[in-house]
Amino acid sequence: MQRRELLKAGMYGFGGLSLSQLMQARANATELAAKPGMGLATANNRHGERTAIILVWQRGGCSHLDTWDPKPDAPSEFRGPYAPIETNVPGIRLTELLPRLSKCADKYTLLRSVAHTGGGHPAGSLQVLAGDPDAKDKTLPILPDWMSIANYLRYNPKREIPNYITVNPVDRYDSFTIAGATYLGPSFDPFRVMGDPNKPDFKVPNIGLGDESVASRFKKRLTLKRGLDQVKSEIDQSGLMEAMNDFDRQALNLLTSAKAQAAFDLSQEKDSLRDRYGRNQWGQQLLMARRLVEAGVEIVTTELDGPLCGRVANWDDHAVNHHVFNALDHRMPTFDHAVSALIEDIYDRGLDRRVLVVVAGEFGRTPRISHVASSGGGVASGEKGTVQPGRDHWPRANTMLFAGGGIETGKIVGATDARGEDPVDRRVAPGDFLATLYNHLGLDAARIAVPDQSGRPIPILPAGKVITELA
Repeated sequence: MQRRELLKAGMYGFGGLSLSQLMQARANATELAAKPGMGLATANNRHGERTAIILVWQRGGCSHLDTWDPKPDAPSEFRGPYAPIETNVPGIRLTELLPRLSKCADKYTLLRSVAHTGGGHPAGSLQVLAGDPDAKDKTLPILPDWMSIANYLRYNPKREIPNYITVNPVDRYDSFTIAGATYLGPSFDPFRVMGDPNKPDFKVPNIGLGDESVASRFKKRLTLKRGLDQVKSEIDQSGLMEAMNDFDRQALNLLTSAKAQAAFDLSQEKDSLRDRYGRNQWGQQLLMARRLVEAGVEIVTTELDGPLCGRVANWDDHAVNHHVFNALDHRMPTFDHAVSALIEDIYDRGLDRRVLVVVAGEFGRTPRISHVASSGGGVASGEKGTVQPGRDHWPRANTMLFAGGGIETGKIVGATDARGEDPVDRRVAPGDFLATLYNHLGLDAARIAVPDQSGRPIPILPAGKVITELA
């Protein structure tokens, strides 16, 4: 047995194995470890279509009580100022901040009972995005996120468009990295689209070469470079050279693909549809996300943050950052406009059976309203020293939205108590959320492992079961 195979066998308790058990462990390890682009037969949905996910990320954590899970009968120190409103589905109520989403509630299901132990932004994000059970914040992740794992398992460097694209990346919280491919290697990180797609001069760099002669010269230079790199790759042991070769292939595909160029070109959409999403950064980010999945991209993430959030550019509505209700008043019309447009567009274009839209953040906000002095004035915040209301971190309860994906919609899954503090029905953990996403992508998280740097197969999910109501 080679050293790598011995390392794989080690996870089964090598020291106490007989020879026959050792050989069985070797077989099991070989079967368990998935290779890049393994092309699982189950990767299609029941209609034979390749599935995809759009993750809309609310960095900082949205107040569930003031949006998806209103508690109008809670004491005044808990309930916000927003009245509940009926939706087009009897029995489902949102707050008045979401009038457009209230009219398409038949096209999504709300999961109101997500809970975990990650009280800080990094820990909460790593739990939700990667299934890391650690309650402590980390500067860097140790486990790859679900997006990178899905990219690894569905990887094909010859694709015209990368299979994992992030529009305004979901990867950092201040100085902390909250997502990444970690031991899978840089080949499986996303293609990043930065900037504001609503600006007239917005352009995705490194997409398309208009001149065929330029494209031809680029191919010749790349062929020469690969010949030189081949010599180096024979002695390279880090995997970096292999990643660089993959990057070369992806760069060539992007630079010479008319399909890739068209997928990122929002000007090809009707003005009326661009208006429907909203002529702002969030609206156009979500429109680009829809264009990408329609073009065949299977993992798309987009983060809603920046100036549209308020003074501190995220959803972290502590009273020191924002007047929580002024912040919600400021951002929710844009959010409601853009997210409802994305959901309706997915259905209008017949993408709803294969494309799952997920709206989530790392946690909810404290049901009890705090009153603390502002640390500085600005949009949605009083001048420094002004005592204002806020809501703090609350990993004990959170709501997520799921639309399309062939799931049964117009439903509520789970419930929190009368104050919105804790789940009282169908409590689910981040592992269950991740198992559900993998299931939509045709990946059985309980049976798949990917190799770490030493070649040892690591299960793609430490724990979790598919949420059957969302499968």
